[in-house]
Amino acid sequence: MVSFRPSKRISPEVIELYEAAFPEAERRPLPAQQRLLEEGALQLLEVVEGVHFVGFVFCWALTDFTFIEHFAIDPVKRGQGTGTRVITLLFERYGRLVLETELPHTTDARRRIRFYEALGFGAFPALYLQPPYRAGWEPLQLVLMQKGMSLEEHTFTKVSNEIYREVYGL
Repeated sequence: MVSFRPSKRISPEVIELYEAAFPEAERRPLPAQQRLLEEGALQLLEVVEGVHFVGFVFCWALTDFTFIEHFAIDPVKRGQGTGTRVITLLFERYGRLVLETELPHTTDARRRIRFYEALGFGAFPALYLQPPYRAGWEPLQLVLMQKGMSLEEHTFTKVSNEIYREVYGL
């Protein structure tokens, strides 16, 4: 059974998976990530099966949706329904979910997008740029996806503006 273990400290297991699952351009530097956790703005949910760590979710409780900033499952547990159970639990707990994913330019990116679509996520049709996590780096063009919300332009504008303001400090 999959469950969440909230944490205010980024454990070595989370660090290892975070660095393996996301390229540097898509990761907030760890000291900044830890500071946001301590301030209470960012939440870290370690994903456990029994007592065993199998993944993590970094997320933000925003006005009327939860933004999943980073989500990863241990590669050993992938393909076994763990990710599906995690997203299902998140949706049951928080309702409306929003996340970023890569453009469908690679096989892995297309697989991730199909995973989210199979779970009821839809992609906003508007251009979305993820602000850089490091000064001097370029923004990344990503796909903003949602579950439980409308795909209308005004919803995209409201959601993306709140993410830019609250998550990226713009």
